Parts: sequence; structure tokens; C-alpha cells
Amino acid sequence: MDMDWLFFAEITLAGLGAGGLYALTGLAFVIIYKSTGVVNLAIGEMLMLGAYLCFGFATGMGLPIWIAIALAVAGSGLAGGVIERIAIRPMLGESPISVFMVTVGLASVLIGVVELIWTADPRRMPNIVPDKAIFIGEAFVSSKVFYGFFVTIILISIVLLVFRYWRGGVALRATASDQPAAYSMGINVPRVFSLSWVVAAMIAAVAGVIVGSIGGISPAMGVFGLSVLVVVIVGGLDSVLGALVAGMAIGLIEAWASGFLGGEYKIVATFIVLIVVLMIRPYGLFGTREIERL
Repeated sequence: MDMDWLFFAEITLAGLGAGGLYALTGLAFVIIYKSTGVVNLAIGEMLMLGAYLCFGFATGMGLPIWIAIALAVAGSGLAGGVIERIAIRPMLGESPISVFMVTVGLASVLIGVVELIWTADPRRMPNIVPDKAIFIGEAFVSSKVFYGFFVTIILISIVLLVFRYWRGGVALRATASDQPAAYSMGINVPRVFSLSWVVAAMIAAVAGVIVGSIGGISPAMGVFGLSVLVVVIVGGLDSVLGALVAGMAIGLIEAWASGFLGGEYKIVATFIVLIVVLMIRPYGLFGTREIERL
């Protein structure tokens, strides 16, 4: 049977778009984990909150969409700081499973807050980009996916540059590498913890706005976080590079599986990749291997 190369190109472009969003949200996950050691299972719900804040500012208050996006990102950052201060910081020193369960509860709380304010009905985000069809060669790609992909790549690049050269980014990296050494160098580690949650929440909000503009918003969109969790486990929980590479790879694998095998095989293919990677490299493709000496 001959390969339909046009169809292959179109689903590949769609996969790259999804992969970019996985990578962006995975970056938010890794920032929190590297800085605080917390596995944040509520990352999908933080993404959802950013999308709903944008929807609320744009439709409920009638603000221009770009102002609504800016306010949603700022509001999500504020929410991230509050969550860290109220729910996460008191858990420092507790067992990892206890902190993990706090993030599970946090996800349910965020869903409840959204349903209380906006109900559980699906909503449609206001148009952010033109709906004009875009063709790359002969391959069609949705304008929302096309522009969303480039926004994602630009934002990832900005975040990486900021962490490389900004003083706060250097503090984040230092704390992630060695907390006692960061303390000894005069770095305010608790403040860095808060900064990581603020930055991660803002990144997740941008991803949420893009995801919402493509497929609409609903309280169930936090399920997106499960795919992101697979991405960061495959790439390595503490690896920024792993989140970026695994995000793009998972996006492509899901698109190919869905396009050639059927939509029901999308999740199956993703978790097969997860199992295979964990069997070969339990700490992820780019994760740090921990060696315990007895």
C-alpha cells in the first residue's frame, strides 16, 4: 500500500504542535521539581486555571484578548505563589508521598473552584489568531496550531535565556543543583521555591490559553497534565532538555498512532513508550541517575 505523504505531513505538523505544548507544560513541571523536589500532579489544573482566567477577563469583563491573556498569566503567577506559600511550604521536610498527595488534592480544589465560578459546561475561547487556512507546501495546518507552535517555541527560548542569564534564574538553577550550597552562598531558598511556583504557573497559563484556543476549555482539560506527566517521566523529571525532547517525541508518536491506527490507540502508544523507556532507563532519557551508597 502506497504511503499518503500529504496525510503523513499533515498529521506530523499537528503532532509537532501538540508536542510543543507538551514541552512547554513539561518545562513548567520540571522547574518546580528541580527547585523543590515536588512532583506536581496539579500541573494540568494550573494550565486549566490560566485558560479560564483568560476566558473570564475576555468575556466576563469584555477586555481585549491580549490584555486578558496578560492578566491571566499574571493572575496565574499570583495563584502559584499563594499555593506554594499556603499548601506546599508547610509540607517541607515531610515524605515525598505526602507532598504528592497534597498536589492531588490541589488538582481537585482547582477543578471545584472553576466549576463553582464557570460551571462544568465546555466553553469556547475568543479568537486569538485569524482563522485563515495555512498551507506548508500542500499540507494543511490549523492556524491556531501553527501560531501556537511558534509562540511555544519563542516562549521556551525566552525562558531558557532568562534562566541562563537572569539573577533569579541563576538562583533557581543553583537551588536545584544543591540546596545546602545555595543556602551557604546567601541564596534565599524559600523565596526561590516561591519563584519556581510563580514562574511555572505563568508558563502553564500560556500553555492553557493555547490549548483552550485550539480545543475549547472545560474542567476536564486538566487531563492534559497526564500526558505531560508521561513526557517528564520519559525525558527525566529533573531535565529541561528531557522535557523538550520528550514533549516533541510524544506529540509526534500520538499523532502518528491516532492518524494511522485510530484515536483509541493514541494513549496506548504513549504508555507503551513510557513502559519501554522505564525498563531501559528508570530515571528517564536525560534524567540524573541517583546512586545510593551503603
